[in-house]
Amino acid sequence: MNDTPLLSILVPAYNAEQHLEATLRSVLDQMRPEHALIVIDDGSRDATPQLVERLQAAYPALPVRLIRQANAGLATTRNRLLDAATGEYILFLDADDLVLPGTIGALDAIIAAHRPDVIALDFNDWHPHNMRRTRLVQRGYPAATLVTDREAILRTFFMDRQNYAWANVMRREIYARQPAPLYPPGRTFEDITATPQLFADCASLVRLAQPCFDYRQHPGSMKRGLSHKWFIDFAQAVLHTRRHFGTLPASDALRLHIDAATIHYYNVILKRTYEMGWSEGKATRAEVQALLAQNLFHPLETVLQAMEGEVLGSHDRRADRRAASQVRKLLAGSPGFVIGKFLARKIKVLQRKAAA
Repeated sequence: MNDTPLLSILVPAYNAEQHLEATLRSVLDQMRPEHALIVIDDGSRDATPQLVERLQAAYPALPVRLIRQANAGLATTRNRLLDAATGEYILFLDADDLVLPGTIGALDAIIAAHRPDVIALDFNDWHPHNMRRTRLVQRGYPAATLVTDREAILRTFFMDRQNYAWANVMRREIYARQPAPLYPPGRTFEDITATPQLFADCASLVRLAQPCFDYRQHPGSMKRGLSHKWFIDFAQAVLHTRRHFGTLPASDALRLHIDAATIHYYNVILKRTYEMGWSEGKATRAEVQALLAQNLFHPLETVLQAMEGEVLGSHDRRADRRAASQVRKLLAGSPGFVIGKFLARKIKVLQRKAAA
């Protein structure tokens, strides 16, 4: 095994046997000896570890490592993967997604040409059960261009809001510079907590302007399950960004972009509380609204007006205006809107169950 690979590909896996073989083959078929694949089986109760062992035997020339552990959760597993990695760059991969052909070779070429701190990846939002909904997600950075303006890197990051751990290939050095543990154990939305902090430490970026992943959407995804913890973890992850950037020198314009991203996140959080029971959803909304007040650099009305007007730079002005309008209505809590939203979200829950 190469002790100093160019790229470490890190896969956390829990009860993943349904999709994991296709996921790993999508990587292994592109790997060369200067790449390393590490899979952590997080206490699976299915045949996940046996599947990895079978693929190790099928690709004997490639460095593939399996680590088995008692179930510890996704955040702790990501932290342990980082501890195990030795590559110059880190590529995370979810156990049910696909790395599209040509991606790893294209990453190698960018690294050879530029050695950026981070490579931002385009990807497909993939709905294999309803392909009409599949869409290409393109990052807002210029294609194949080395960006070295930190403010531009961060403004575009907060306009894109692509916090997925796998959507950004970073130098391992960037990860190593962060206080440990990077991903907060026991909490969901660990990537929303960590990725903005990582980007704040990046001085250079290149966008790989081709679809690099099929990011699988399916009714069984963990994010479909809602609880009080789901909402508070989401809100706390966003609050971490506010606190972290509050300690850093940042322009007022950048802070306004951070606030606008926060409004987009809270629009999702508040709307989804209507998928809970009536009393539980009402109590959770009140708690989440209290956290929103702590999350903004600017007064709420200033942020909403900026999103509704022409002051704020935007990749999608219509989406900004829609999010601002919906958050206004969600916070106002008028009876007609509340009842309509409650019924609409319940219909979505039934549709998801029917599709499962």
